[in-house]
Amino acid sequence: TSERGSVLVFLPGLNEISDMHSHLSNLFNKRWQVYPLHSCVTLEEQSKVFLTRVPGYRKVILSTNIAESSVTIPDVTYVIDFCLTRTLVCDEETNYRSLRLCWASKTNCNQRKGRAGRVSQGYCYRLVYRDFWTNFIPEKSVPEILCCPLGATVLKIKMLDMGGPKDLLLSALSPPGVDEIERTILQLKELGALTTCVQTEDNPYDGELTFLGRVLAHLPVDLHLGKLIVLGHVFGCLEECLIIAAALSLQSFFVVPFKQHIDGYRNKLFFAGNSKSDCVAIVNAFKAWQSCRQKGELKHPKKELEWGQSNYIHIKRIREVSELFHNLKVRVRAFNMYVNAQPSTVDQEFEYKQRFILQVVIAGAFYPNYFTFGRCDKEIAMKDLGGRDPKTTVMLKNIPPYGYLCHKQLQSLFRQCGQVKSIAYDGSKAFVEFSRDPMEGFKVLPAVYLSVKMSQLKIPLELDIHFPEDIGKEMQDVTGVKYQRLSRINVDYQKMTVEPMEISFGTLQQSEMIPYDFLSIKITEIVEVGHFWGYRINEKSRKVLQALSAEINYRNLMDLPVSPHPELVCLAPFTDVENTGYYRARILCVCGDFAEVFFVDYGNRSKVPLKNLKEIPSHLRELPFQALEFKICKMRPAAKSLVCGEWWSYSASQRFASLVNGYALLAKVHSFVHGILHVDVFRYSEGKDLVNIRDVLIEECYAEPAVELCESQQSHDLLESFSFDQIPKEEKVSVPSRENKKNLIERLLKCFSDSQCKVSTHKVTVCGPFTPYEVKCYTMTRVSQFRMVLIQKESINSVVICDAPEDSFQQLLVAASVSANTTGSAVILEKTSLMPPIPGLLALLSMLFAPAIELRVDKSGKHFTGVLCGLGSSQTCGAPLLPENDMEVTFDVHFGVEDIIEINILRTAINKLLCECAMCSGQEIMTQLQENVRQELLRLICKQKPRDRIVPTWYEKPYAWNQV
Repeated sequence: TSERGSVLVFLPGLNEISDMHSHLSNLFNKRWQVYPLHSCVTLEEQSKVFLTRVPGYRKVILSTNIAESSVTIPDVTYVIDFCLTRTLVCDEETNYRSLRLCWASKTNCNQRKGRAGRVSQGYCYRLVYRDFWTNFIPEKSVPEILCCPLGATVLKIKMLDMGGPKDLLLSALSPPGVDEIERTILQLKELGALTTCVQTEDNPYDGELTFLGRVLAHLPVDLHLGKLIVLGHVFGCLEECLIIAAALSLQSFFVVPFKQHIDGYRNKLFFAGNSKSDCVAIVNAFKAWQSCRQKGELKHPKKELEWGQSNYIHIKRIREVSELFHNLKVRVRAFNMYVNAQPSTVDQEFEYKQRFILQVVIAGAFYPNYFTFGRCDKEIAMKDLGGRDPKTTVMLKNIPPYGYLCHKQLQSLFRQCGQVKSIAYDGSKAFVEFSRDPMEGFKVLPAVYLSVKMSQLKIPLELDIHFPEDIGKEMQDVTGVKYQRLSRINVDYQKMTVEPMEISFGTLQQSEMIPYDFLSIKITEIVEVGHFWGYRINEKSRKVLQALSAEINYRNLMDLPVSPHPELVCLAPFTDVENTGYYRARILCVCGDFAEVFFVDYGNRSKVPLKNLKEIPSHLRELPFQALEFKICKMRPAAKSLVCGEWWSYSASQRFASLVNGYALLAKVHSFVHGILHVDVFRYSEGKDLVNIRDVLIEECYAEPAVELCESQQSHDLLESFSFDQIPKEEKVSVPSRENKKNLIERLLKCFSDSQCKVSTHKVTVCGPFTPYEVKCYTMTRVSQFRMVLIQKESINSVVICDAPEDSFQQLLVAASVSANTTGSAVILEKTSLMPPIPGLLALLSMLFAPAIELRVDKSGKHFTGVLCGLGSSQTCGAPLLPENDMEVTFDVHFGVEDIIEINILRTAINKLLCECAMCSGQEIMTQLQENVRQELLRLICKQKPRDRIVPTWYEKPYAWNQV
């Protein structure tokens, strides 16, 4: 029509909105403006639905039931209703709740109909048959008491002393099922809100209200969030727990612009830091907003909105979280809980300790939502990646012939993930390697996580490719001969080269750089404990460095021909005590008028004005870099270092620096992996004896022994199998042959990479990106042990990559909430937190927070092999009380009687603090008890001597109670 009224389409969820948006957007010659309307999209995108339509265009709004009553759009003339909605139901087998697709009620559909024709005549089209509408669409929605959790209702009944909750709820107008009521009461006991029995009677379906139960009954949040607040008070991190509880009670203030999930995921990774926790990301984002407001940076609403847009934060929602946070802070004062003032003086490690304790509290609050990961096969994973570094590299499949001709397209597709260092093409595979900051520790790069996220989100990687026949014909016309197709090509963006890859012996290719005895070294830059840069200080190295310096500084240096950018190799000035000279350097980053550069022959870095950077002659760029990267082998951080630092604690870093700075150091090479020398480092003691640095760090409990990487062990074995003068000579391709291949590649790039090329192209979709080190998640509880585990795509841990495949112990993942998919075949985890990689932590936290435990012993009865955690069993019949939540945990480190005693001491300390809280003791006593609980926790986790690793022994009667 000439008016072209707006259309409002009701769909059941975001996935359906996204699919419909894609279909409508791909229709050509349709004058439509399509807008999504969902609570998850940004405020700016939601606001677009109110914009006046462009003349001649029709506005189409794709919405969930948010537009039923919450939002009114005046110019809607047509409503298209699929008569579908998602309703919260309880899965009968798992007892997890899930949002299931079902028919909306007639009441809801009539409400939707009323959205049309607010200012003119309106029309509603329901996409169901008239008979179906009459006979099958329900009149009203299911009563809320049958859909919502009953926990809060049961606590209110107990608080008001209205009798047994089971009998009272069964007398309701629409009574819930008996099983649902009984399960709710047992879950409250598991939570600690009800005692396990009423006086002396064994009544599993009733109990007395505990102090925790009284607190939960007064707080307007989910019960697990209420427990989070109480445990936050116990462990001295109440403020952080109030923030998390407030944020998880409302809609997430993290927003993802429609179809911009990569940017949203990157933002959450930034706020989470190294914690890999959605809850920690919430705390950090909230405190960042709070800090900016306190500094007066967000006084003007426009400034605040701009801050929100740049950080993907919904300002209205974070304000709502702030209001609830302050409301909860006032409410908990009635129970003698106060936010502790920030200490005036804190050491370098206080924040990391606080974060670790917060993660422990999260694990306690959300018990039993515990999960762990499968192991990746190290040898197969290494083979799949062709021996490349999994921390920096992802793999692509379905690369077409001559795929390297479109390497710029591929580089462009990965630009949103990170700086691409190189792409190696090997047949139908390609390996994309991202640049690693030489001053960063050994961890999986964010770019790798973002790349795998692209694959998870099914973001298509499309390339415009020339037909192989056309390329062959074109080149035959030019050369007059038939040529061999090249399948192994390496594109190096740092050196700006595209060259054929040659088969080599890998480690032996670097044999000239690797000594077979002690190597005298000078450390120029410490990255972290056991990881540093330096260079050799023998006569040969000194002459090489002098010759390089002389050639550079006697030349007439030219300005850079291109704009400075990361990864560019150039010449940069460095001033030491004696003189100023130019040296080979790689740009790390550009900030304003300065660039941070890394000197590739010495291993140190500096900040240099952009105007002082010079072009490097091509022959100097090709010469091997003299700086060496070292890592002390067979060592990892001890629990104390992980608790008190990002990876290594401040005190560990200080101790390592004191051991190596100012001393003559000797390094013995253990292996050479991904360009890094894994070494033993020695220094001379005052008595002129050689001291192994690793042994000192282990003895002083900063580090613990570790198994080397599979690649490192292979390299070590290979190096040991040859003596220094018996290295086999590699069969290298003759120089003319290699030059011919290079010339052919250059000719192909010139002919087919140019946008002016007239040869026709077609689109090819590349598969990936993949990493064989990505691991799957598995549940710890009995009820869902045979179900698939999916992590919500908005969670930081929706991509988990094993960055230490050599570690054999289990790592714990905690979910704030767990639901089931519509079929019940999978459980879905939301708001997850990955616990630090401390051996035995999973078992310790399970034993600490489970209501009841039963230890497993080996056949000799001398050693503990595992533990059964849960609510326990009935005193009368011996049957498990809540079998679906029982967890059978197998130990992978040694636990003795003294560990069990320490766990019980800590549990007693927690109970004592809660008793004092109930009696309204003074703040001084509470602070003292909190500090005692914190110290007991750290003593339990950070043992002076690391717990010995053991081979897990599975118990022959899993999930069976009363086996002692």
